[in-house]
Amino acid sequence: MGRGLSALEKAELWRRWKAGETVAQIARVMGKNNLALFGVVRPYGGFPPRERCRSRLALSLSEREEISRGLSARCSIRQIARRIGRAPSSVSREIARNTSNWWQYRAQAADQRAWDRALRPKPCHLARHPQLATLVAQKLRLDWSPQQIAAWLAMEYGDDKSRRVSHETIYKSLFIQARGVLKKQLMVHLRRGRTLRHGRHYANKGPGRGQIREAVSIRERPAQVEDRAVPGHWEGDLLLGKRHTAIATLVERKSRFVILVKVPSNHTQSLVGALIRRVRRLPKQLRRSLTWDRGPEMAAHKDFSLATDVKVYFCDPRSPWQRGSNENTNGLLRQYFPKRTDLSLYSQAQLDRVALRLNQRPRETLGFQTPADKLNTYVASIH
Repeated sequence: MGRGLSALEKAELWRRWKAGETVAQIARVMGKNNLALFGVVRPYGGFPPRERCRSRLALSLSEREEISRGLSARCSIRQIARRIGRAPSSVSREIARNTSNWWQYRAQAADQRAWDRALRPKPCHLARHPQLATLVAQKLRLDWSPQQIAAWLAMEYGDDKSRRVSHETIYKSLFIQARGVLKKQLMVHLRRGRTLRHGRHYANKGPGRGQIREAVSIRERPAQVEDRAVPGHWEGDLLLGKRHTAIATLVERKSRFVILVKVPSNHTQSLVGALIRRVRRLPKQLRRSLTWDRGPEMAAHKDFSLATDVKVYFCDPRSPWQRGSNENTNGLLRQYFPKRTDLSLYSQAQLDRVALRLNQRPRETLGFQTPADKLNTYVASIH
């Protein structure tokens, strides 16, 4: 696939892919067929191939042309070697490798053969260490991310290189199936469910949300909320599903502890009632503030604050990054609740099990502690 693309066009394709453009966008700009471009990207799993380069010790094309001219002029091997500044044995091996008869030696063909012979793909780290590959697969089935696996291996096995692997190698072994190390079925355990590596700016930002009466802006939120110094400050949002079904998600800013709340509908009174019942079960020290987006489902925020004594702050329009912990968690939850799923089919007990799974995963931002351990340590200290 992609045979119709020149080297320059492939370089342009990969440059735009790394910048976060989709195949459809690139195809429109380059005037190419979508499938042709996807046929270049897919075999590499979205990872731009490493640019090949020749060894400084290898013969160059110009040196091979000198060899060809010397042979045509009936020069000896030693004469040709002196002319190009190489050992006679190097010239002799070059001729023997690339032609059976010296008078048939052609510089261009010899150079291409040498380039092809130099392509010796090495087996990746996981292929050379099958026990490590088995261990990585086990952790993936527990829904650990490649970053979590790599960090856990580093802590568990120290300097033993046969028991350590980078998260990039894990991703490549999943996305580049030609490596034949990790099975394709393991990709369903990745957070985002993607099968290709995309550029950092690939995700598109959606439209803004409505207006909330008497909303207190996030800009008025105390500094202790912003710096995550004190537990008890939460971020919240709705995870939406099929036919307007939803789950309320709450994330504690300091520990990243997750609470999932079943809601009958995304109507404001229904949502606020469910949140009140759940938040009231928290210790008073963990009920300080809640930061929500501008969705109309939180229009009854005054009732929520009155019932729980939790102050509600609202993000700026079209600014989901202001609830970064919650946005990231909602992305993780899509692994369990894909888009267009009827979320009303899940019981509160099922939601609690999913939350427990997230809360018992080590998190890089917590120094690979788990959210549950982080929050439990604080709760134990206040009793």
